[in-house]
Amino acid sequence: MKKEYMIFGGIILLVLAVISGISYRESNTPGKLDSFAQCLKEKGAIFYGAFWCPHCQNQKKMFGRSAKLLPYVECSTPNGQGQLPVCTDKKIEGYPTWEFSDGNREGGEVPLATLAEKTGCALPE
Repeated sequence: MKKEYMIFGGIILLVLAVISGISYRESNTPGKLDSFAQCLKEKGAIFYGAFWCPHCQNQKKMFGRSAKLLPYVECSTPNGQGQLPVCTDKKIEGYPTWEFSDGNREGGEVPLATLAEKTGCALPE
């Protein structure tokens, strides 16, 4: 009986090791849009949003793993009931809002092609 427990425990450890390896590889593999997200930041684009905003989450999903590189500014207070001064000062009225280096803004879920056009950043093929 003890032998069965050891075999079962070994199988569980092996499965956990495989899952950990896959997770590590996925989190450390560059995203398809890494260079695009970095270029947006370099060109002065800023993405204002709120953690509770479904459209902001959809905008981030467009970037997949590359979303972590976006020039994102959180506007919501931690309780979701107010706006932080950084966004109040910029007069951000809706989420998401993209602001570009020329001062122009786009609201809502902005297509990647529009972001490329507004910034001159190339989308990967």
